[in-house]
Amino acid sequence: MKIEVQSKKGLRTTLSVIVDKKVIQKKMDERLNELQKEVSLKGFRTGKVPTSVIKSQFGKSIYGEVIDKILRETSTKAIQEKKIKIAGQPKIDLKTFGEGKDLNYELQIDSLPDIKLKSFEKYKAVEYKIKIEDKIINDKINDLSNQNKQFKDKKDEEKAKIGDQVIFDYSATVDGNKFEGSEGKGVQLELGKDLFLKGFDEQLVGVKKNEVKNLIATLPVNHPKKELANKKTKFECKILQVKEAKENKIDDNFAKIMGTKDLNDLKKLIENQISSQYSQALNSITKKEILDQIEKNHELDLPKNLIDQEISIMTQSLKDKEKDKHKTNNEKIAKSRIKLGLILNEYGEQNNLKVSDDEVKAEIQKQIKGMPGQEKMVLDYYQKNPSASQSLKGSIYEEKIISLIKSKIKLEIKNINTKEAEQIISKFNKPNLDRSNTEKTLSPDKNKIKSKKISKK
Repeated sequence: MKIEVQSKKGLRTTLSVIVDKKVIQKKMDERLNELQKEVSLKGFRTGKVPTSVIKSQFGKSIYGEVIDKILRETSTKAIQEKKIKIAGQPKIDLKTFGEGKDLNYELQIDSLPDIKLKSFEKYKAVEYKIKIEDKIINDKINDLSNQNKQFKDKKDEEKAKIGDQVIFDYSATVDGNKFEGSEGKGVQLELGKDLFLKGFDEQLVGVKKNEVKNLIATLPVNHPKKELANKKTKFECKILQVKEAKENKIDDNFAKIMGTKDLNDLKKLIENQISSQYSQALNSITKKEILDQIEKNHELDLPKNLIDQEISIMTQSLKDKEKDKHKTNNEKIAKSRIKLGLILNEYGEQNNLKVSDDEVKAEIQKQIKGMPGQEKMVLDYYQKNPSASQSLKGSIYEEKIISLIKSKIKLEIKNINTKEAEQIISKFNKPNLDRSNTEKTLSPDKNKIKSKKISKK
């Protein structure tokens, strides 16, 4: 095999590769001999078909198979011999080929740049430590109490009011006709939440036990039966029970109902959950601060094929008009991502950082514990999507690299409260076309914090 550098421009190298026809013929003969043991043709016993007959019938496909194998083997050898660190898939351009001829092809390779890492010791960043105020924790506990009300029976003559629970059977008609789902038994509504149909609750205000109440409500516009969508519906409701909310005493017993051992444990759980959400957002800001300095202080030539590939992934769901409109910015974002990815990976390799399978499994288990009641769904997702596990492994690897960099730079620790955190996150979230390295961080939604019990396994 003869290998020559045809051209070299920037990170793109074109190699000329020539494989002698004698080598090709030898590979052809070897393959024909292998097939002779396997092929069965009419008039011949298995293993006794002459190679000349096999070649006459399957010669073209055998030649194609042999050439394909030679291309894979020789291109790999050429890249290794020239010590090229490839970026993406090389392109092969066949020049001359055919039985009885040398194989001559060009191999176009985009290579990874040589990266000279600069010291990170002069970098600065702020790492935020947040303190969750007692008021926020107590407000959340009160929310949990309201979400988990206990009710007791009212006296038969007492009327229902907003906040009470009404239990009833109903029979409904549209234009005098019954329909699928037009009857319900033992329906429970907490008046004022409007969870059934719009305006339904307010019509039940004032009802008493054993009363029959007729009311009108409109079915939703997205009703599964199109013919019933947005239809005025008559409901005949038989009131079975009217109940009022019992005052929830927030104590250790309440905490046990919520799935914790005592009230202090419940408060700690809520504090950790809220703190975790804020920390995720704030850590992204710190990471962005570090990445901006890394990008600014390193100059790299970038492989065009990797940039094109990144743009393709970023814009795959966009229409051509949208792609053209944001072409310049998309290219800028793609270049930034590729550049930072190469630099971080080089830093990881130089420091021999690795991610074990056990670390990936541990992270999956952590996600499972964070989603009570949905354990099987999370586990099935990773088992059925190997690419998801690989992506998770990449995220863990990146976090390892960032953690190591943090240990090398001047990191100012800043203690803040939730109000200050909201201001910092809000400022970070303002539209910024220049932001291209990290995903936009959203402010934590404290209302979505749940205790173990609330998720109801």
